[in-house]
Amino acid sequence: MFITNILLKKAKSKNVLVLMESAVSGHQFMKIRERLADKLEMIRFDPYIQRNSLYKERKRVRSLN
Repeated sequence: MFITNILLKKAKSKNVLVLMESAVSGHQFMKIRERLADKLEMIRFDPYIQRNSLYKERKRVRSLN
């Protein structure tokens, strides 16, 4: 292996941008999490139904630095 191959490799990002979606109404927003962490689940205010609801991670959108 050449030394140039080692120097040109990109480092993996530490954070990723993920799409969070409400389990009740389908309201969506973006959230940043660590790349190696588990999928996110959180309770947050849902403006569509005017109550707190469960939000689950739907998909990874992109990597961040």
